Amino acid sequence: MVIFIFFFSTFCADTMLSDMTKTLLALLMILSLFHVPAFAARKSYIVYLGSHSHGPEDTTLAIKRVAESHHELLGSFLGSHEKARNAIFYSYDRHINGFAAVLEEEEAAAISKHPSVISVFQDKGKKLHTTHSWEFMQLEKDGVIPSSSLWSKARFGEDTIIGNLDTGVLSESQSFSADGLGPVPSRWRGRCDTAGDVRCNRKLIGARYFNKGYLVSAGLHSNSSFESVRDHDGHGTHTLSTAGGHFVPGASVFGLGNGTAKGGSPLARVASYKACWPPINGSECFDADILAAFDMAIHDGVDVLSISLGGQPADYFDEGIAIGSFHAVKHGITVVCSAGNSGPAPATVSNVAPWIVTVAASTLDREFQSFVELANGERFKGESMSKPLPIKKMFSLITGAQAKLANASAIDAMHCKEGTLDPHKAKGKIMVCLRGNSSRVEKGRQASLAGAVAMILCNDKRSGNDIIADPHFLPATHINFFDSQALFSYVNSTYLEPMGTLSAPVAAFGIKPAPYMADFSSQGPNTITPGILKPDVTAPGVDIIAAYTREQSLSGLESDPRTTAFYTESGTSMSCPHVAGVAGLLRTMHPSWSPAAIRSAIMTTARTRDNRESPMLNGSYVKANSFNYGSGHIRPNRAGDPGLVYDLTVHDYLDFLCAVGYNQTMIKLFSESPSYKCPKDSSVVDLNYPSITVPNLTGSVTVTRKLKNVGSIGTYAAGVREPYGVSVNVEPSVLKFDRVGQVKSFKMTLKPKWVAKDYTFGGLTWSDGKHYVRSPIVVSTA
Repeated sequence: MVIFIFFFSTFCADTMLSDMTKTLLALLMILSLFHVPAFAARKSYIVYLGSHSHGPEDTTLAIKRVAESHHELLGSFLGSHEKARNAIFYSYDRHINGFAAVLEEEEAAAISKHPSVISVFQDKGKKLHTTHSWEFMQLEKDGVIPSSSLWSKARFGEDTIIGNLDTGVLSESQSFSADGLGPVPSRWRGRCDTAGDVRCNRKLIGARYFNKGYLVSAGLHSNSSFESVRDHDGHGTHTLSTAGGHFVPGASVFGLGNGTAKGGSPLARVASYKACWPPINGSECFDADILAAFDMAIHDGVDVLSISLGGQPADYFDEGIAIGSFHAVKHGITVVCSAGNSGPAPATVSNVAPWIVTVAASTLDREFQSFVELANGERFKGESMSKPLPIKKMFSLITGAQAKLANASAIDAMHCKEGTLDPHKAKGKIMVCLRGNSSRVEKGRQASLAGAVAMILCNDKRSGNDIIADPHFLPATHINFFDSQALFSYVNSTYLEPMGTLSAPVAAFGIKPAPYMADFSSQGPNTITPGILKPDVTAPGVDIIAAYTREQSLSGLESDPRTTAFYTESGTSMSCPHVAGVAGLLRTMHPSWSPAAIRSAIMTTARTRDNRESPMLNGSYVKANSFNYGSGHIRPNRAGDPGLVYDLTVHDYLDFLCAVGYNQTMIKLFSESPSYKCPKDSSVVDLNYPSITVPNLTGSVTVTRKLKNVGSIGTYAAGVREPYGVSVNVEPSVLKFDRVGQVKSFKMTLKPKWVAKDYTFGGLTWSDGKHYVRSPIVVSTA
């Protein structure tokens, strides 16, 4: 474009040019306006071809043949094998069949029409979505592990292999100590990439990194910082240690929450698959790298995969996690994913494929409390992990808006944004800042730079009761919306100078109600397949203490020199590895169980009541429902002996894909089963899922389910809690099981009594007097 502008200016200035030259130059200029540079449309795409025909064989020759077939396919569109080799940056050659390549949009569109191609989709970015939580879930009591604990029965997850797809690992963390562990299981086929001083042992048995998709999307060249599994972020170390970290006595954050840190499967072996890197336009993890990580994790021999990341829900064949997890489940791997942190808005849940265990986040009965105490006698409970005030006395209170610089907006100053606070007004006072528009810890840094002695962080209406214990730069606490309103009223209206102080943070236990749903936790309904309830369960995800990296400051800010071996984090990223850890225990205890059986055991034994024996609440202290928590809060000890399970095979999932509209040709490629045929009567509502969801119920609908006995011989009776406005009939209402492994089916018929405005919720429970096999029922009659 610059060249043509130069010609145009020359053309205007030079009257000696011939008329023909002038005409040609003008024509070139006009054509340039319609010219789009080739590089502008070149993006990374994933070409998904299904499963490999070489089966379990993954010899060097077989892998080479796969790569050659990918070059041949792409070369037929690009014009040569050499162009294809230059364009492809990943060949998925183990279990997932496909490749990632840099293509123009037109090339991608043409390839998608090839009969051997299932889908072609752009390489999209995704976001990264403890000392007490296991006691909260009754795996231990006051440091003692009872014989009824799943830890005792499942040998602490001994020799189960848990993989984590995340930001890497700090291998020298005590949570990955190999003390007391025997030889690495002989079935393990992984490796350890040792660049960046990463060291594996009998605990951390594998470490790999995948960066090509990220580098292509970012337009970066690789260097040593992109060629190591070492965790510079902290997220991956935190999640992996939560799932399978070893016992670490004396773990705490600044002396708070002191206890023995451990993962859900403390004696499991763990492996790190680094596929997430510094954010680019809000995305850290790209589908091309995620698929490569899945392919190698399947090859290496993991039993459970914990994945605390996600993006916008998408078609199952156009989404890296959905594709990769299907192949993993097909090989017997339980895949556990975070539900997302886009709550409390409805229909925000991600990772919704029915072969994934999708986890929401809720609270513990522990809080790191720091109280606001006002001169008028009012007292507000907050949370914090910051240092205490040096002296206990009253200080003047000032809002960010009151302390604003003359040229700053009141709104920006109220949020304590950089460059908005006047040090002359703030010095020696407690700054009151409103949550939002910048990070919570950054607000404290700005208050500190302005000379404030402390900060009170106030929730806005959207944040509600969602308060977080952060390690602020200065003494600080975080209070909820209701208390924030009272505080602002006091600071803005008192005729005397407003005064207050903060109490030192302390860890408080036995908090009620608990658990309740975190406001940030993404909610249903499922926007891809409304007939499948998501999330599946909830687990602890607020203020979770786990191992952290020394490569990252506590706040993530360059100006913060503080590091710690353990740290609190909140999110569905934290709840996900809790469930992965429990899945590891179940895998050790019941090695023959399928991923679906493990998920069923976790879901059907979950609980929907809190520690007051009242229905669980959401973050606004309103009664929660299955779109918040799925089947409920996990109960690991019950999951070890569920009595009955809703089991599923790969063919069941293929039938589901037929039911949602995929054609048989596509599914054959996906399934690696040339004999598979779509059944004529496949239905989403008949997928043998542990929850029952019927959207748009207008007449009578009959749902079929099958239960497999994995416990003792017994007779189970059905109990139904009908959704409001819906009649429910179960036939037969009694199931007698004479042996372990026996399968019995039942039908549930649902009829609307009247048209309701929204979804309604009920439940089905099968019980033999000892076991209670619970399934939520979710119905929309609108």
